[in-house]
Amino acid sequence: MTRKTFVIDTNVLLHDPDAISKFRDNDVIIPLNVLEELDSMKRLSDELGKNARHVLRFIDSLKERSAGDLHSGVKIENGIVVRVLVDMKPSEKTAFPLSPERNANKILLVAYKLRELGDHVVIVSKDFVVRVKAEAIGLEAEDYENLKFSYDNIYRGYRRMEVPKRDIDLFFKDGFLPAEIPDLFPNEYCLLTSPEQSSAICKFNPATKRLEPLMKLAKDIWGIQPLNVEQKCALDLLLRDDIKLVTMIGPAGTGKTLLALAAGLRKVFDEGVYSRILVSRPIMPLGKDIGYLPGTKEEKLFHWMQPIYDNLEFLCQSTSGEANGMETQKWIMESKKIEMEAVTYIRGRSLPKMYMIIDEAQNLTPHEVKTIISRAGKGTKVVLTGDATQIDNPYLDKDSNALTFTVGKFKQFPIYGHVFLERTERSELAAIAADIL
Repeated sequence: MTRKTFVIDTNVLLHDPDAISKFRDNDVIIPLNVLEELDSMKRLSDELGKNARHVLRFIDSLKERSAGDLHSGVKIENGIVVRVLVDMKPSEKTAFPLSPERNANKILLVAYKLRELGDHVVIVSKDFVVRVKAEAIGLEAEDYENLKFSYDNIYRGYRRMEVPKRDIDLFFKDGFLPAEIPDLFPNEYCLLTSPEQSSAICKFNPATKRLEPLMKLAKDIWGIQPLNVEQKCALDLLLRDDIKLVTMIGPAGTGKTLLALAAGLRKVFDEGVYSRILVSRPIMPLGKDIGYLPGTKEEKLFHWMQPIYDNLEFLCQSTSGEANGMETQKWIMESKKIEMEAVTYIRGRSLPKMYMIIDEAQNLTPHEVKTIISRAGKGTKVVLTGDATQIDNPYLDKDSNALTFTVGKFKQFPIYGHVFLERTERSELAAIAADIL
């Protein structure tokens, strides 16, 4: 295999601070202006600052691994050679067509000069415009693929199968059905149908290798009931204590947040399985940001968490009636058993016996979701919800966001469950908008 030279953009290292170690048996070039951009971000207190410091410490440690220097190249594990190159200036012989004053173009210039020297150069960037520029001047360019899973081929958490009517009859008679399908994942749901119009909903139990019925709901969950098959499957996952991580993906109005919050209220206030509900969302504005908000942290968070409060108000009115809904909501908030927190402040905490809801998780990076899930202490359940097609983070897409990545990584584990919700139940208008707009 021909050895390649990968020129790495800053956004790749901020997306995955371990990216340098992923280019087996190839050369990795870090332009000097990339280091300068990382250095300018190292003082940030968020995930970007953490990742910038991680990369800078790693590059600094390379000097101790080899007798060589970073400019000539330092060999690390997996046959990778890492080099830091000073910005190159375009010479008279170099027909570099872009202005070298911009940082993005400086990275392209490094790649352009290396190609002139005979290297097989590939630009790696999360920035679509940088990749387009690279290809426009004849350079090979790629997105960073290591932390990606295909959204179009994502595991959906359930499937429809046509079976003989006798199998459905046996399922209802015995309470289970032997699963002879080799590619079923743990906790995957199946909608069994027959030509005679019989049907049954069941889930795959990896321990017994059988299709088993869903949990029986004694009554509604804080005033709501599942309105379709997908919501039934989602509620089953949310109410099962042996499932410690749940993801729900779907467009607006499919009930992701409402179902997660209703199940959390049942588990905390009615059954006492968990001590508190922790609800968090990434602080990522839709459209133009309105700037800094005044007040305490709780007052600032109120506006970001307004969708959560709206869902909580709806559930309180559904279970207590419109007249008593406000009193129920006030009682819930005063109980101190529900906490709103920004994702930024979760890192470093240990969270035992909690029901965690991370809403709009599609705006998180894979490393950020790792930080969140690894906070889960003993007895904690984590629920991630979002729509992978509605991303506000400029360096994420439907294939590289935290939700898609989590589904791809966890689908084979028995403590995990996933449901892809497709049918909008919010209103007829919302359903049409989600379909045609």
